[in-house]
Amino acid sequence: MTPAAASPRDLVRLRAERPEAVAEAAARRRRRPLLRTTHTPTARERPPHPGRLMIIAADHPARGALAVGDRALAMANRFELLERLRLALSRPGVDGVLASADVLDDLLLLGALEDKVVMGSMNRGGLAGAAFELDDRFTGHRPDDLVRHGFDAGKLLLRIDHDDPGSLDTLHTAARTIDAMAAHRLPVFVEPFLCRRVDGRLRTDLGAAAVATSIAIASGLAGTSAYTWLKVPVTEHPDDMAQVMETSTLPAVLLGGEVGDDLDGAYGKWREALRLPTVRGLVVGRSLLYPVDGDVAGAVDTAVSLL
Repeated sequence: MTPAAASPRDLVRLRAERPEAVAEAAARRRRRPLLRTTHTPTARERPPHPGRLMIIAADHPARGALAVGDRALAMANRFELLERLRLALSRPGVDGVLASADVLDDLLLLGALEDKVVMGSMNRGGLAGAAFELDDRFTGHRPDDLVRHGFDAGKLLLRIDHDDPGSLDTLHTAARTIDAMAAHRLPVFVEPFLCRRVDGRLRTDLGAAAVATSIAIASGLAGTSAYTWLKVPVTEHPDDMAQVMETSTLPAVLLGGEVGDDLDGAYGKWREALRLPTVRGLVVGRSLLYPVDGDVAGAVDTAVSLL
């Protein structure tokens, strides 16, 4: 299919003159199952990592989180971000992308989402560093939006601070959103954390007890867990992951998070956690899109090889 926009620079004109092009591109998009299995006709068509997912995350800007390492505005350059995303999505073994509506609309117009899993980011109202960060309103994709665009899944962030009443509002809204996604038979990836404020800044607790507790809470949300996946971090001590992941039978993917300059160390942690029975893939963003050495293709290919 010929994309509506040949390059990121064409997007501005197309958006101004033909906003309906987004819906048209969504309607034409070639879809695929969430998981590819080994039940393919020939070895040539067999997926490189059957039953697993490699998703590139790019929903950070919608929360005002633009920094990568010491570059405070690295993700603020949308044209550069789109080029990096297109490169990452073109690599063998990459299944899809997680992003907010504006980024997904751009990728649709660029034709970069053909035969890819498209995951919409749902709650982006808890802006990074804001006093209301834990009252994380669902300002992104609604379940009906995902259905209308023919997208394949949704993702929500669930941060819980026992000292912040805003967490209860987020918890309640998350449960009702999971219900709505299940009614549409759409998978929803829930990313739970226990956290607390330290000197006014929100800090996540990656200790084994905290991660296990957050998984237990997320798994029990809503009237059914039939379409719920978990998106979980590697614990502070990676050896704790085996016990932590026994908290739930829900399928899970690992999130990348901030890895700093030690991408090799992150690969090692992901490799070990991917051996656990409930862990079915990776959802990684900034560390692959903005690696220290600048080699996006190399970073992505190494991550894919872990599956």
